[in-house]
Amino acid sequence: MKPMVETISLIFLLWYFAALTQSNSNDFIFNGFNQTDLRLEGATVLKPSGALRLTNKSNHIIGRAFYPKTLQFLIINTSSSTPNVSSFSTSFVFAIAPSSANRGGHGLAFLLSPSMELSGQADHFLGILNNSNEGNSTNHIFAVEFDTVKGHRQPSDSEGNHVGININSMLSNVSEPVAYYAPGTDRKEEFSLESGDPVQAWIDYDGGKRLLNVTVSPLSVPKPSQPLISLVIELSSVLEENMYVGFSAATGKKSSSHYILAWSFCLNGTASPLDLSKLPVPPKERKSSSFKLQTKAVIGVLSVLIVLLLVALVVVLIYRRKIQFESLEDWELDCPHRFKYKDLYAATKGFKESELLGVGGFGAVYKGVLPATRTEIAVKKIFNNSRQGLREFSAEIESLGRLRHKNLVNLQGWCKRKNDLLLVYDYIPYGSLHSLLFERKNGFALSWEQRFNIIKGVAEGLLYLHEEWEKVVIHRDVKPSNVLIDSEMKGRLGDFGLARLYDHGMVSHTTHVVGTIGYIAPELAQTGKASTRSDVFAYGVLLLEVASGRGPIVSHPQRGQMMLVDWVIELLQTGQILDVIDPSLDSCHVFKEVEMVLVLGLVCSHPNPEARPTTRQLMRYLNGDDLLPGIHTFFDAQHRGVNRFWEAISGDTSTSYRSSSIGEISSSSFEVGR
Repeated sequence: MKPMVETISLIFLLWYFAALTQSNSNDFIFNGFNQTDLRLEGATVLKPSGALRLTNKSNHIIGRAFYPKTLQFLIINTSSSTPNVSSFSTSFVFAIAPSSANRGGHGLAFLLSPSMELSGQADHFLGILNNSNEGNSTNHIFAVEFDTVKGHRQPSDSEGNHVGININSMLSNVSEPVAYYAPGTDRKEEFSLESGDPVQAWIDYDGGKRLLNVTVSPLSVPKPSQPLISLVIELSSVLEENMYVGFSAATGKKSSSHYILAWSFCLNGTASPLDLSKLPVPPKERKSSSFKLQTKAVIGVLSVLIVLLLVALVVVLIYRRKIQFESLEDWELDCPHRFKYKDLYAATKGFKESELLGVGGFGAVYKGVLPATRTEIAVKKIFNNSRQGLREFSAEIESLGRLRHKNLVNLQGWCKRKNDLLLVYDYIPYGSLHSLLFERKNGFALSWEQRFNIIKGVAEGLLYLHEEWEKVVIHRDVKPSNVLIDSEMKGRLGDFGLARLYDHGMVSHTTHVVGTIGYIAPELAQTGKASTRSDVFAYGVLLLEVASGRGPIVSHPQRGQMMLVDWVIELLQTGQILDVIDPSLDSCHVFKEVEMVLVLGLVCSHPNPEARPTTRQLMRYLNGDDLLPGIHTFFDAQHRGVNRFWEAISGDTSTSYRSSSIGEISSSSFEVGR
């Protein structure tokens, strides 16, 4: 009887352990790694602490650790062509300790891989991929990187110390600076991965919802309720049916030690909480006695040298400041308000893509909030690889630095740091006239009253530039995209990167043709000499755009692309001039004002620059102080003839209207505006 009982007991124990093994095949927990059978490559478990060290402080090395058994991440469904992805949850504690000399030894990554045999490189590849397989869909690699170095292959990284989601590539799909949400708030608290202090990480993927959440925090902070990264991502095409889970780390020219202190994982469930009281402590570097003696000797010698160097440094700084002050350029004197780069960097959240307002030919504009005053600003970052960008930078400061007018965009200051060139303006909330006229986001359309006030504001700004300031300023790039709309729906002329200054009574000697096709006056394509009258020509095209709701170049069913001015004249000749008016205005406009703006647009874009009005005359027409010549012959021009219309507005019967064709301007040598 007794042997039978023992046999039954043995069978029961074998069944129990088999069931236990089966139940634990999809989840595990390691509070320290002394009693584990992880597959290690270049990594080691430190005795007796139990810390898993992926890399030491050598340069260009790789360390990996994998759970030795595969886990089923895809469930093949015969009724569907797309397999189901298993949910998974993991939490772990890691530490990155920089070398005593410097920081920046790259980071580590949690990864899912179809194989434990990886041919990864060190440095920014983190031991996972290499140059030959970077970005290949056949890699079947999913990784969450915790990196401390800005990768040269990752232009989205504004700096190091980030968390990224990587699919088959070290170019992150999503990347966020390391931070956690403070309890009960929406405020992010940033912290450093490379401090040597333990960091907690949680990675949770819901296979049904395809939702990936990544959360990090210092060891002393419980798991935040709001994840740092929350991303909907389909992994069925990325993962294979059976995958390995583990970690990989690498160093580069600079080195750091990477440690995993505890790890919990669960497939189709929630990872068990780690026992933080049992965490192993990473070893601290010990300095040898000989090193200490050498250090004392060096300190003794350096103490004397430091005193001498400080004296020399003070003398050099005083001399350099004197030389720098004496060699200041004109534009630095014109606009003395120089911002600190760190303040602009903080104001724009590190020039984050979410703060981007727009991109032009020579730079990108970001929205910012100055930390000290909470003032909203717009920061234009000039492309540092553009020689023209430096010319635009100095030209804009020189021309706009001292200009102050309610209808001009106010330049608050500038910043120049090595290759970084930054201009700081008032933030204009409604964006450009171009976006309001032609993009019409959310179905918003400008009313005629708003349009008329905007064009009057632009004319007032041009009057100030041409006649009222101490010098004559030729803008040379008047167009809707360079007109910004403020909170009172008034137009402000901006972007003075192509502007030129000269004294009143003088003639501009500029012969380099600049501007944007459709706004360039005919005489510019022939002589290259800009004047206030060429600004008036571009303003005339802008008036026609505002009244018609069309761009400077229109498509004609028979003639292809043609200038807006030519198109308006053609409709005038055929008696279809009412077709010019923007249909979105319906009847909600003052017809006499629309009529006057159309006539004024044609007068301003007259082929003869002498027949165009001055900006002061423009203001008198817009304010109703003077009656515009030709206003009575405008809508019956088809009966009297177009030349009669030109005769009425300019007294020139020989004028046959034709603006420069697109081909003429395109074949000229000119610099396109932004």
